[in-house]
Amino acid sequence: MKLEVCLSPALLPLYKVEEYIVVIIDIFRATSSICYGIENGAEAIIPVSQVEECAAYREKGTEYMLAAERNGSVVEGFDFGNSPFSYTKEKVAGKTVVLTTTNGTHALHLSRAAKKIIIGSFLNLTALCNWLKTQNEHILLVCAGWKNNFNLEDTMFAGAVVDQLKQNASYVLDDPAIAANDIYDLGKNDISAYLSKTSHGERLKKLGIEKDIEFCLNVDITTAIPVLNGEKLVKMEI
Repeated sequence: MKLEVCLSPALLPLYKVEEYIVVIIDIFRATSSICYGIENGAEAIIPVSQVEECAAYREKGTEYMLAAERNGSVVEGFDFGNSPFSYTKEKVAGKTVVLTTTNGTHALHLSRAAKKIIIGSFLNLTALCNWLKTQNEHILLVCAGWKNNFNLEDTMFAGAVVDQLKQNASYVLDDPAIAANDIYDLGKNDISAYLSKTSHGERLKKLGIEKDIEFCLNVDITTAIPVLNGEKLVKMEI
C-alpha cells in the first residue's frame, strides 16, 4: 500500500486520486475548524470553491450559515470565516454551514475523484490515524498549502500522520512522506515553537488572531472524523 504526501494542490495532477483515500489538511485554519465544528454537533459543512457559490445558498433558505474566508479575513457580508472559535456548540450545533476558504476547500475540490475524502487536523490526529490503520487502501495526505505553495504547518501534520502509520510495514512511503516525517521529528517536542516561524502564521498574527493559531495546534481534543458524503462533510459513523 502507498502512503504518500502531496505537498501542494498544484501537484495533485501527478496523482491518480481515484486510487486513494485522501486526507485534506489545512491546519491554519479550515480543516481544524471543520473538525471542531463537526465535533460540536454541526449537522454538516458544505465546502464550496468560490465565494459566489457560498453566497448562492442565501436563496436556498435560512437554515444555512454562510462562512467565507479569503486571505485570512472574513469576506464582508458573511456570517463568519474559518476561525475555530466560530464553530462552537453554541453557534453550529444542529446547523449546516456552507464554507469557502482560500486553500482548504480548493484542495478538497481538486481531490473529489478520490475513493473517500476525510478531514485531518491536530485536533483529531489520533482518531484519524486509528481509523486509517483499519483501512486496506492507498492513502494520500493532501496539504492545502498557501495559494498552491508549500507550507510548513500542513506538511508537519502530514508528517505526524506518517509517524503513526509507518509502523505498518505494508506501507511504502514516497519522498514527500519521508520529508514530512523528518520535519515532524524536528518539531514534535514543541510544535507551537517550531511552527511559530511559518509565513501563514505571520499573516494571521498581523490580523490579530494569534489565538486561532494556538487553538489549531491542540492535539487530540476531538475524536470526530469529517467525511465527504455527496456534497456535505458529515461525522463519520465508526
